[in-house]
Amino acid sequence: MAPAARSDTRTPAARIARRTAWPVLALALTLVAVALSLAVGSRPVPLSTVVDALLHGADGGGADGGGRDALVVRSLRLPRTAVGLAAGAALGLAGAALQAATRNPLADPGILGLSQGAAAGVVFAIATGSANGFAGYVWYAFAGAVLAACLVYAIATRGRGGADPVKLALAGTALSAMITGATTVALTSSSATLDQFRFWQVGALDGRDAGTVTRMLPFLAAGALLLLVCARGLDGLVLGDETARALGHHVQRVRVTAALGATLLTAAAVAAAGPIAFVGLAVPHLARRLVPDGHRWTLPMSALLGACLLLAADVAGRVVRPPGEVPAGVMTALVGVPALIWLVRRRRAVGDA
Repeated sequence: MAPAARSDTRTPAARIARRTAWPVLALALTLVAVALSLAVGSRPVPLSTVVDALLHGADGGGADGGGRDALVVRSLRLPRTAVGLAAGAALGLAGAALQAATRNPLADPGILGLSQGAAAGVVFAIATGSANGFAGYVWYAFAGAVLAACLVYAIATRGRGGADPVKLALAGTALSAMITGATTVALTSSSATLDQFRFWQVGALDGRDAGTVTRMLPFLAAGALLLLVCARGLDGLVLGDETARALGHHVQRVRVTAALGATLLTAAAVAAAGPIAFVGLAVPHLARRLVPDGHRWTLPMSALLGACLLLAADVAGRVVRPPGEVPAGVMTALVGVPALIWLVRRRRAVGDA
């Protein structure tokens, strides 16, 4: 059932202040996460050296070892940070759109099967030798995510009542388990496939290069544009299909547009960083609480918070078990499980922020 609309008693000035203050704070936290991502690791780098490396290249650094530090920053940590920003923003956006489009507070690319479908597409590409590297994997990830989305929707629409939020969640969970099992069989039957896909299984940001970032950008831009175009329609869907129609929105068109945008974003994120869990689930809820003024504000806020969360998780994974690392996907799961329990205990609907 759609949540009841609540009147906003704040003055226009107070609403504007809230709209701007929280995004500015989120941007500041994201910049802090970027700085830590560039400076923290098995080889700590002073922030002054980081800035010098970014401004003057790998030859920067005045102290002994400064050139090596600058090389580490520019060739290893800068691409890793950029992929974390892009993948986190993509998952945050996709989660916010899916929760609104399905009116399900527990919807995210993982629970609805998009992440698992995209991962299965990458496994298929590796096992058959059809593609190599992000440029090839992303198309298979996109195809797998689209197929998973279609199957989830087809299963959920069977029976009385159509594709309601509960049936979508159940269908997505069941399909995700089936895809995960099939993927595991494919991986364990081929050691070469397992070795190549292993770092994707838990989700990680290390080992990515600058080319990965540049190839992600078209998919991120297209997906984000689709979601921003249907932002007002998502506001209507949160209130229920009948209300959305009364407000002049084409319900099916908005849902298809949102699903396509979320699929593009999920495919790019999974192809680049693996099936990272819980970012798309937890981030939109926080974004809606901070800027509860419609999806024109919630979507950009979700992108900022998603990027910040994934980078923070990656940094935390570097320091909890030195000199080794805990993959970012494991760290986001450690954060996401308590968030999921909190959401279940609250038992609120998507729009009740």
